[in-house]
Amino acid sequence: MCECHHSVVGENEFVITRVFDAPRAMVFAAWIDAKQVAQWWGPRVFTNPVCEIDARVGGRYRIVMRAPDGTDYPMKGVYREVVADERIVFSVDLSDHPDEWHERIDPGRVKGQGKPAMDAVTTVTFTEHNGKTTMTVHMRFNSGATRDAHVKGGMAEGWTESFVKLDKIVVTSDREIVTTRVFDAPRELVYRAWTEAQHVAQWWGPNGFTSTIQDMDVRPGGKWRFVMHGPDGRNYPNEIVYVEIVKPQRLVYDHVMPPFHVTVTFDDQGGKTKVTMTHLFATADERETVVRKYGAVEGAKEHLGRLGAYLETM
Repeated sequence: MCECHHSVVGENEFVITRVFDAPRAMVFAAWIDAKQVAQWWGPRVFTNPVCEIDARVGGRYRIVMRAPDGTDYPMKGVYREVVADERIVFSVDLSDHPDEWHERIDPGRVKGQGKPAMDAVTTVTFTEHNGKTTMTVHMRFNSGATRDAHVKGGMAEGWTESFVKLDKIVVTSDREIVTTRVFDAPRELVYRAWTEAQHVAQWWGPNGFTSTIQDMDVRPGGKWRFVMHGPDGRNYPNEIVYVEIVKPQRLVYDHVMPPFHVTVTFDDQGGKTKVTMTHLFATADERETVVRKYGAVEGAKEHLGRLGAYLETM
């Protein structure tokens, strides 16, 4: 876990940076998915009973942060730029915060003069190196005095506590099952074996299972429906929705029920192919359940073992 680094820049800017041990796509997603934002936004002891996110250019967000004493701190803004996995720019409007907060941040403000509509413009950038993500939050305020008042009011501490919560969401080692194997076959062939129905039906699943492919639409948003037939005679219907397709390097898909997220990477190693299959579960308890009840770790190893045997026949 890395510490945050923050500084004041220029006349009216504030910058804070943190490195997360997680891919940037996952960190970026935690900024634009309302359910995730609600889990980490705000200081440590705050909750977010309202979190509405429309992360597109011109889209709006609204978050109501609630303090332990029950005081609500509403905020809202408009997205000015959204570049997937790279950059988010949005306005920050704190005019609906309680009067007491405005008086604390701006002691010189005359009562009844109104509240500032636009407090800041925030730019968040994401860069990835060796699987880790450097996230930089750059805030530009209306004035240096406003910036300094926020810093004095504990802005750096608030961001830091937010990022501690964000870290718990994006660092996923206790929610993952990662299985890796190197195959003596070219990457294009291994990718075909994973994405063409006539091949998948021959090897999919742990030892003793067979599969019937109902339909397989390998494209973002496409669905793959199939039935696995167990050695005990039971049938197990499955549905998968593809999220990302990068041929022949990467597959990302969501398993519908039970819900889990899968990323498969195909790395060329001089004519051989290293496959890394990562199952990501919503909670550590869900991971432990499938490990304990269904033998998921051993099943994943058998799964790749069957692929290896089938590749020899191709």
